[in-house]
Amino acid sequence: MASLINFGFVTATWIATIGFGVANATPTLAADEWRFNVLLDGKRIGYHRFQVRADGPKRELLSEARFTVRFLFVSAYRYAHDDHEIWSQECLAQLEANTNDNGARRVVNGLRRDSRFAVSSAERTVELEPCVQTFAYWNPEILHADHLLNPQTGEYVPVRISNVGVESLVARGIRQPVEHYRIVGAATIGGALQIDLWYSLDKNWLALESLTVDGRHLRYEIL
Repeated sequence: MASLINFGFVTATWIATIGFGVANATPTLAADEWRFNVLLDGKRIGYHRFQVRADGPKRELLSEARFTVRFLFVSAYRYAHDDHEIWSQECLAQLEANTNDNGARRVVNGLRRDSRFAVSSAERTVELEPCVQTFAYWNPEILHADHLLNPQTGEYVPVRISNVGVESLVARGIRQPVEHYRIVGAATIGGALQIDLWYSLDKNWLALESLTVDGRHLRYEIL
Protein backbone atom coordinates (compact mmCIF):
# COMPACT_ATOMS: atom_id res chain seq x y z
CA MET A 1 0.00 0.00 0.00
CA ALA A 2 1.22 3.48 -0.77
CA SER A 3 2.18 5.73 2.09
CA LEU A 4 -0.91 7.13 3.76
CA ILE A 5 0.59 10.42 4.75
CA ASN A 6 3.83 11.97 3.73
CA PHE A 7 3.75 14.69 6.27
CA GLY A 8 5.08 15.34 9.61
CA PHE A 9 2.46 17.91 8.59
CA VAL A 10 -0.10 15.57 10.04
CA THR A 11 2.14 13.39 12.20
CA ALA A 12 3.87 13.46 15.67
CA THR A 13 4.08 11.94 19.50
CA TRP A 14 2.65 10.96 22.96
CA ILE A 15 4.18 11.41 26.24
CA ALA A 16 5.32 8.36 28.13
CA THR A 17 6.33 6.25 25.16
CA ILE A 18 8.80 8.53 23.37
CA GLY A 19 12.45 7.56 23.40
CA PHE A 20 13.98 11.04 23.45
CA GLY A 21 15.09 10.98 27.05
CA VAL A 22 12.73 13.82 27.93
CA ALA A 23 9.37 12.07 28.13
CA ASN A 24 9.50 11.83 31.92
CA ALA A 25 10.62 15.41 32.51
CA THR A 26 8.41 17.35 34.91
CA PRO A 27 6.79 20.31 33.19
CA THR A 28 7.15 23.65 34.95
CA LEU A 29 3.72 24.76 33.77
CA ALA A 30 0.51 22.92 32.96
CA ALA A 31 0.59 21.28 29.55
CA ASP A 32 -1.84 21.77 26.68
CA GLU A 33 -3.05 18.53 25.09
CA TRP A 34 -4.75 17.59 21.84
CA ARG A 35 -5.96 14.01 21.31
CA PHE A 36 -7.42 12.95 17.98
CA ASN A 37 -9.02 9.87 16.54
CA VAL A 38 -7.75 9.36 12.99
CA LEU A 39 -10.19 8.09 10.37
CA LEU A 40 -9.52 6.84 6.85
CA ASP A 41 -12.60 6.94 4.61
CA GLY A 42 -14.68 7.18 7.79
CA LYS A 43 -13.09 4.19 9.57
CA ARG A 44 -10.87 4.65 12.61
CA ILE A 45 -7.26 3.58 11.94
CA GLY A 46 -5.49 5.00 14.98
CA TYR A 47 -4.71 8.12 16.93
CA HIS A 48 -2.54 11.21 17.01
CA ARG A 49 -1.72 12.90 20.32
CA PHE A 50 0.10 16.13 21.10
CA GLN A 51 1.30 17.69 24.33
CA VAL A 52 2.87 21.14 24.58
CA ARG A 53 4.62 22.21 27.77
CA ALA A 54 5.42 25.87 28.31
CA ASP A 55 8.23 27.39 30.35
CA GLY A 56 8.32 31.13 29.76
CA PRO A 57 9.17 31.76 26.08
CA LYS A 58 10.18 28.10 25.63
CA ARG A 59 7.68 25.44 24.54
CA GLU A 60 8.30 21.72 24.21
CA LEU A 61 6.18 19.51 21.94
CA LEU A 62 5.86 15.77 22.32
CA SER A 63 3.72 14.17 19.64
CA GLU A 64 2.86 10.63 18.59
CA ALA A 65 0.89 9.10 15.70
CA ARG A 66 0.06 5.40 15.33
CA PHE A 67 -1.98 4.11 12.36
CA THR A 68 -2.87 0.56 11.31
CA VAL A 69 -4.89 -0.16 8.15
CA ARG A 70 -6.36 -3.65 7.88
CA PHE A 71 -7.47 -5.58 4.80
CA LEU A 72 -9.50 -8.74 5.36
CA PHE A 73 -8.51 -8.71 9.06
CA VAL A 74 -4.81 -8.54 8.21
CA SER A 75 -2.66 -5.48 8.90
CA ALA A 76 -1.82 -4.18 5.43
CA TYR A 77 -0.18 -0.93 6.48
CA ARG A 78 1.40 0.42 9.67
CA TYR A 79 2.60 3.92 10.37
CA ALA A 80 4.35 5.36 13.42
CA HIS A 81 5.73 8.87 13.81
CA ASP A 82 7.31 10.40 16.93
CA ASP A 83 8.30 14.05 17.06
CA HIS A 84 10.03 16.08 19.77
CA GLU A 85 10.28 19.81 19.13
CA ILE A 86 11.57 22.70 21.22
CA TRP A 87 10.31 26.17 20.33
CA SER A 88 11.59 29.55 21.47
CA GLN A 89 8.76 32.03 21.14
CA GLU A 90 7.41 31.39 17.60
CA CYS A 91 10.56 29.82 16.13
CA LEU A 92 11.74 26.22 16.16
CA ALA A 93 14.96 25.73 18.15
CA GLN A 94 15.40 21.93 17.98
CA LEU A 95 13.79 18.94 16.29
CA GLU A 96 14.06 15.15 16.61
CA ALA A 97 11.64 13.09 14.50
CA ASN A 98 11.48 9.33 13.90
CA THR A 99 9.13 7.75 11.37
CA ASN A 100 8.37 4.14 10.47
CA ASP A 101 6.29 4.25 7.29
CA ASN A 102 5.28 0.62 6.84
CA GLY A 103 8.86 -0.54 7.40
CA ALA A 104 10.64 2.39 5.76
CA ARG A 105 12.43 4.23 8.56
CA ARG A 106 13.51 7.86 8.53
CA VAL A 107 15.17 10.10 11.13
CA VAL A 108 15.20 13.89 10.82
CA ASN A 109 17.07 16.22 13.20
CA GLY A 110 17.18 20.00 13.31
CA LEU A 111 19.02 22.60 15.38
CA ARG A 112 19.09 26.39 15.34
CA ARG A 113 22.63 27.67 15.64
CA ASP A 114 23.79 31.24 15.18
CA SER A 115 21.81 32.69 12.28
CA ARG A 116 20.68 29.46 10.60
CA PHE A 117 18.52 26.38 11.27
CA ALA A 118 20.24 23.18 10.11
CA VAL A 119 18.11 20.14 9.14
CA SER A 120 19.73 16.72 8.75
CA SER A 121 18.45 13.41 7.39
CA ALA A 122 20.15 10.32 5.99
CA GLU A 123 20.23 11.94 2.55
CA ARG A 124 21.45 15.45 3.27
CA THR A 125 21.94 18.40 5.58
CA VAL A 126 20.50 21.77 4.61
CA GLU A 127 20.64 25.19 6.25
CA LEU A 128 17.48 27.26 6.45
CA GLU A 129 16.59 30.71 7.71
CA PRO A 130 16.85 31.18 11.49
CA CYS A 131 13.11 31.30 12.26
CA VAL A 132 11.58 28.06 10.99
CA GLN A 133 8.15 26.62 11.82
CA THR A 134 6.88 23.08 11.33
CA PHE A 135 3.35 21.98 10.41
CA ALA A 136 2.47 22.72 14.05
CA TYR A 137 -1.31 22.93 13.78
CA TRP A 138 -1.62 23.42 17.54
CA ASN A 139 0.09 26.81 17.08
CA PRO A 140 -2.20 29.18 15.13
CA GLU A 141 0.80 31.45 14.43
CA ILE A 142 1.77 29.07 11.60
CA LEU A 143 -1.30 30.31 9.71
CA HIS A 144 0.79 33.35 8.71
CA ALA A 145 3.71 31.30 7.30
CA ASP A 146 4.84 31.03 3.68
CA HIS A 147 7.09 27.99 4.31
CA LEU A 148 6.68 25.10 6.76
CA LEU A 149 9.13 22.35 7.67
CA ASN A 150 8.00 18.75 7.30
CA PRO A 151 9.57 16.87 10.24
CA GLN A 152 8.95 13.52 8.57
CA THR A 153 11.04 14.25 5.47
CA GLY A 154 13.06 17.36 6.31
CA GLU A 155 11.53 19.26 3.38
CA TYR A 156 10.97 23.00 3.74
CA VAL A 157 7.70 23.34 1.86
CA PRO A 158 6.41 26.58 0.25
CA VAL A 159 2.77 27.00 1.34
CA ARG A 160 -0.21 29.24 0.72
CA ILE A 161 -2.59 29.49 3.68
CA SER A 162 -6.07 30.95 3.29
CA ASN A 163 -9.03 31.59 5.57
CA VAL A 164 -11.97 29.77 3.98
CA GLY A 165 -14.47 31.35 6.38
CA VAL A 166 -16.62 30.72 9.43
CA GLU A 167 -18.53 27.41 9.44
CA SER A 168 -20.34 25.13 11.88
CA LEU A 169 -18.65 22.00 13.23
CA VAL A 170 -19.49 19.31 15.81
CA ALA A 171 -16.49 18.83 18.11
CA ARG A 172 -16.61 16.82 21.34
CA GLY A 173 -20.35 16.42 20.77
CA ILE A 174 -21.05 20.16 20.63
CA ARG A 175 -21.93 22.10 17.50
CA GLN A 176 -20.08 25.39 17.41
CA PRO A 177 -18.92 28.11 15.01
CA VAL A 178 -15.38 27.52 13.73
CA GLU A 179 -12.85 29.10 11.40
CA HIS A 180 -11.82 26.99 8.41
CA TYR A 181 -8.28 27.37 7.04
CA ARG A 182 -6.64 25.67 4.08
CA ILE A 183 -2.94 24.95 3.56
CA VAL A 184 -1.88 24.35 -0.05
CA GLY A 185 1.71 23.32 -0.70
CA ALA A 186 4.01 22.71 -3.61
CA ALA A 187 4.77 19.17 -4.74
CA THR A 188 6.75 17.26 -2.11
CA ILE A 189 8.22 13.76 -1.91
CA GLY A 190 4.66 12.47 -1.52
CA GLY A 191 3.07 14.74 -4.11
CA ALA A 192 1.01 17.91 -3.91
CA LEU A 193 -0.41 18.99 -0.57
CA GLN A 194 -3.76 20.30 0.66
CA ILE A 195 -4.71 20.27 4.33
CA ASP A 196 -7.93 21.70 5.77
CA LEU A 197 -7.96 22.81 9.40
CA TRP A 198 -10.75 23.95 11.73
CA TYR A 199 -10.23 26.13 14.81
CA SER A 200 -12.58 27.43 17.45
CA LEU A 201 -13.12 31.18 17.32
CA ASP A 202 -10.45 31.53 20.04
CA LYS A 203 -8.01 29.60 17.78
CA ASN A 204 -8.04 26.18 19.48
CA TRP A 205 -7.37 23.44 16.89
CA LEU A 206 -10.35 21.08 16.52
CA ALA A 207 -10.16 19.09 13.28
CA LEU A 208 -8.12 18.29 10.17
CA GLU A 209 -8.86 16.77 6.77
CA SER A 210 -6.61 15.80 3.87
CA LEU A 211 -6.32 13.32 1.03
CA THR A 212 -3.75 10.54 1.09
CA VAL A 213 -1.40 10.08 -1.86
CA ASP A 214 -3.73 7.37 -3.21
CA GLY A 215 -6.81 9.59 -2.98
CA ARG A 216 -8.38 8.35 0.26
CA HIS A 217 -9.99 10.68 2.78
CA LEU A 218 -8.12 11.26 6.06
CA ARG A 219 -9.77 13.04 8.99
CA TYR A 220 -8.74 13.99 12.54
CA GLU A 221 -11.55 14.27 15.12
CA ILE A 222 -10.68 15.73 18.52
CA LEU A 223 -11.46 13.73 21.65
